[in-house]
Amino acid sequence: MESLSFYVHIPYCLKRCGYCDFNTYTPAELREGASLEMVSNDYIDAVLREINVAHLQAPGSVPTIFFGGGTPSLLPAKDLGRVITAIKERWELSVDCEITLEANPDSVDDAKLSAFLEAGFNRISFGMQSAVPHVLQVLDRTHNPDNVARAVVGARRAGFESVSVDLIYGTPGETLEDWHTSASAAIGLGVDHLSAYALIVESGTKLAAKIARGELSMPNDDLMADMYLLVDSLAESSGMSWYELSNWAKPGHESRHNIAYWKTSNWWGLGPGAHSHLNGVRWWNVKHPSAYKSALFSGQSSIQDQEQLTSLQMRDEKIMLSIRMREGIELSTLSSEQVGRVKGYCQSGHLSERKWQAGSLQLTPQGRLIADRIVRELVV
Repeated sequence: MESLSFYVHIPYCLKRCGYCDFNTYTPAELREGASLEMVSNDYIDAVLREINVAHLQAPGSVPTIFFGGGTPSLLPAKDLGRVITAIKERWELSVDCEITLEANPDSVDDAKLSAFLEAGFNRISFGMQSAVPHVLQVLDRTHNPDNVARAVVGARRAGFESVSVDLIYGTPGETLEDWHTSASAAIGLGVDHLSAYALIVESGTKLAAKIARGELSMPNDDLMADMYLLVDSLAESSGMSWYELSNWAKPGHESRHNIAYWKTSNWWGLGPGAHSHLNGVRWWNVKHPSAYKSALFSGQSSIQDQEQLTSLQMRDEKIMLSIRMREGIELSTLSSEQVGRVKGYCQSGHLSERKWQAGSLQLTPQGRLIADRIVRELVV
């Protein structure tokens, strides 16, 4: 039976971070003077309607469910649990189904963490971003860095099987020493999984406006490279191995949900703006929560648009995604011309010579710094 993962988008935040261009909304952005409860009270009902649609179109067993956002941990556990229950009632969940909750460390306490576990979650990912106050200030992050450790301890005490933290590096004004402090603090929490993403400044964000006005400046490429190599070294020495360009994990704690994306498996994205992929067809929902709810409550489709991927698109996407992973790309799947174009990266130290001799293309730490350049050589 084919697998079908679910992504559940929770589009609400109490405050918009200055770097964020995700499809998220504060209550005031949706309705003047509104509270979170006022704008979200019927949201789960709409998601349940989309689950009914998915059940008619997408059979399969469910290996992973991931609640992202936004800030999913703002909603009551019983409401998120309704989504998990609805999926369980309509599909067969794998015995070891991974069910992940993204959480702001300020939004949880011991009682809430226990309630999330009881609702069916077994993995939690905390948005840490940094342990340095001035870096968090530039990012407009609202959480107290001390609360990350409290949240991780609480998740362990509640009984979560896997705990992850997310970091961002390359914030304007962040030094290598700042980044060492943050990466060391994250690893020192004893988590099972670590994600570290380079900051991308998106146009239209508050942070982009400050950079355009000259109030802030981005770090140079050499510093960004040093930051990546530093976190890779710290993670590896602590027992967390890289399994994807921006992710490290203890054995058995890799994010199986994200691996489903990187392997272009089937997944259904529930919620406004969520993307889905099913057997070579990709579609995405209307972005605004009000439009999403209105469509589903009136019996209409929530899909904004869709596309049928061509064989060339699927080939190129497989290359772009596979190269990010530790397994890399089997050389037998590449043409002799493609192999010839990238072979020199073995001599330059960007590809593992040992893996190449064994028949696969695997990036070295230095190679991961120029992954996009190597991809361009392969998909030209």
